[in-house]
Amino acid sequence: MRFWFTFFVGLVAALTTAAEKKRPNIIFLMSDDQALRTMGCYGAPGVQTPNLDRLGADGMIFDAHYDTTAICMASRANVMTGMFEYKTGCNFEHGTMLETHWRKSYPVLLRSAGYRTAFAGKFGFEVSKQPGGNGKWLPEKDFDRWGGGPGQTSFVTAKNASMKAYAKKWPHATLSYGAFAQDFIRSSAKDAKAGKPFCLSISFKAPHRPVDPDPKFDHVYAGKKFPKPANYGRAAGKHFSKQSTMGRQYERFGSWNYDKDYDGVMAKYHQQIYAIDVAVGMIRDALNEQGVADNTVIIYTSDNGFLCGSHGYGSKVLPYEEASRVPLLMFDPRHANSGKRLRCSSLTGNVDFAPTILELAGLPVPPNMDGRSLLKLYTDPKAETHAALPLINVWGPKAVHSYAVVTKDWKYIYWPYADGELEATDELYHLAKDRLELHNVIHESDAKAALTKMRKAYDAAVASWKKQSVPYHGYSQYGIIFDRTVKWADKREAFLSGKR
Repeated sequence: MRFWFTFFVGLVAALTTAAEKKRPNIIFLMSDDQALRTMGCYGAPGVQTPNLDRLGADGMIFDAHYDTTAICMASRANVMTGMFEYKTGCNFEHGTMLETHWRKSYPVLLRSAGYRTAFAGKFGFEVSKQPGGNGKWLPEKDFDRWGGGPGQTSFVTAKNASMKAYAKKWPHATLSYGAFAQDFIRSSAKDAKAGKPFCLSISFKAPHRPVDPDPKFDHVYAGKKFPKPANYGRAAGKHFSKQSTMGRQYERFGSWNYDKDYDGVMAKYHQQIYAIDVAVGMIRDALNEQGVADNTVIIYTSDNGFLCGSHGYGSKVLPYEEASRVPLLMFDPRHANSGKRLRCSSLTGNVDFAPTILELAGLPVPPNMDGRSLLKLYTDPKAETHAALPLINVWGPKAVHSYAVVTKDWKYIYWPYADGELEATDELYHLAKDRLELHNVIHESDAKAALTKMRKAYDAAVASWKKQSVPYHGYSQYGIIFDRTVKWADKREAFLSGKR
């Protein structure tokens, strides 16, 4: 009996060890404010992104990936928790993330399951025990290695307390994060080969403003001319809602010189992305050098897009394509589809990363998560995981607050603000035919059936908000504010009071 018991225990241990060895290492890389049209693999003319392009060629490129909230803090909370903003309760002007939600984030869950974890870069939000943010903190102790920082962090490595050790050799922050990643990979490789995998999350500050590219790369785009997209300029935005012009995105077309020095602005912008590309190359070199590349999944994306002069706007936040649709590259070297240069046009969102990472690690996805794993799409790029996704903005001037739903082929936007001379309005775009959003077809007879369908999807998204939003940080009131059937007079006071 003792023999069989010992044998059984040994067999279970052996099988467990074998299963653990199959768990991949995971690297999640995120840029800040990177527009889709900035990489060669996304058709950007004349740009130099060889490492990112190679990552896309080795893995899969996603062409319909959206940040469900297109602003740093909320988007990062989406990524970590797999939940929409109204369920995280986390954004500028609203509040911190509650610890109860953070404890269900992918870094915490993976570490609890035996992964060695690390984070470096702009963390983007803080954690607190109660609504309101009293006693808030950064979760540095929830990682095995920490190179993160509060707020926007700095492009000057020496000013980032957790990264000072890299300042002498890597004075500009972007490459310092590549160096941090290399060190973590080297220190983790032996354990990874022995069955204790790692999960590394790097959040680059670039190409976020203030514009401060690494001077090492001044030559890359010197004198470069950048072709303007077909939806560039104010003439291409006349059909947009007047509400969308009430925020800083509209004035930044001029104040950030997209109108006067487009080539100069875009040269600096792309120079910052070039440095990210170099850092990605550093990371992949370390994986190869340490012999763990063949069991390491890499995901690359951005926390939101950037308008870059499209429609006569700058910055982000708005539900339009350039602000909300972003790059997504994924490479799983273990998968048969890798290296086939496949692209996926199915609808995906930033809430999908946490479920994807959990499934890669062999962990269950908590029922609170709104995202869907990308692994189904990696196996079948023509499959679908979302019929629709919400696009949220409850930040900035009240007039610019909006709620939208996007599907693979259509986008519907509702603007509730109706004070003064403004009236509540909505927009409809046939993305399958008009990805540049040059035609609002909401009043066209050929779009009636689509409008009915999209309004139904929108109303369902509002119903989800009403049912699932956190009862704090001012989110519950938006269930009424975004309700198309409620008159402005009946929601004006709640909207304008700004109660949190």
